[in-house]
Amino acid sequence: MAQEFVKAQIKGDKVVLFLKPSCPYCVLAKDVLSKYKFKQGHLEFIDISGRNDMSGIQDYLQQITGARTVPRVFIGEKCVGGGSDVAELDKEGKLEGMLQSIGALQ
Repeated sequence: MAQEFVKAQIKGDKVVLFLKPSCPYCVLAKDVLSKYKFKQGHLEFIDISGRNDMSGIQDYLQQITGARTVPRVFIGEKCVGGGSDVAELDKEGKLEGMLQSIGALQ
């Protein structure tokens, strides 16, 4: 169930952030992504903290990304890492191009 949920969320041309609101790295990733003007429906924040399948989601994220922790940020179907990774991509000027490459920005 968790695997199907994650696969359905990261499919297509959107940016998906799996997060827990109390996590400072999740807040960092959300803040960085929130600076950009996304087309409607192309940015999704998914809070896994209250879900019954949270552990299953994290287990599956570990299988496909190598890390069980959140945040996990997907641009299209590719995981680009967590909060520090997204902040670094932004700082280096690479994040905008990645977002444009999937047609997520206005």
